[in-house]
Amino acid sequence: LVINGPNLNTLGTREPEIYGATTLAEIEAGLVAQGAAAGLAVDTFQSNHEGAIIDRLHAARSDGTEFVIINPGAFTHTSIALRDAFQAAAVPFCEVHISNVYAREPFRHHSYLSDLAVGVMAGFGTRGYTLAMAFVVERLNRS
Repeated sequence: LVINGPNLNTLGTREPEIYGATTLAEIEAGLVAQGAAAGLAVDTFQSNHEGAIIDRLHAARSDGTEFVIINPGAFTHTSIALRDAFQAAAVPFCEVHISNVYAREPFRHHSYLSDLAVGVMAGFGTRGYTLAMAFVVERLNRS
């Protein structure tokens, strides 16, 4: 399962100097293809609403989801509720950020999720998603 949080639906047009020109649809299509090549079904989900993301994580607990890749966007730095949802879902996850959040404003340096995540990708541009997927494929193949 790949989850994208608030404002990520504007990728490709939003601050291209930070986030690049690749759209979310292009990222998702690439991840679905990357997963399929490894024999994995990849579901994608994006919402600008915290509750919708939490509901999707709750569903992941019982729908067969084996791993989550999430770019929580600004919820990274604000959402204790999202943290609690990951704890409740008990599904392993990787946190992805297109930009290097540690080279940006100080409020972006804190994540409510990173200490729960199996791994964190930050600053690799949209390639961070494909690197995270490669990690997930390797991890699931070991299981």
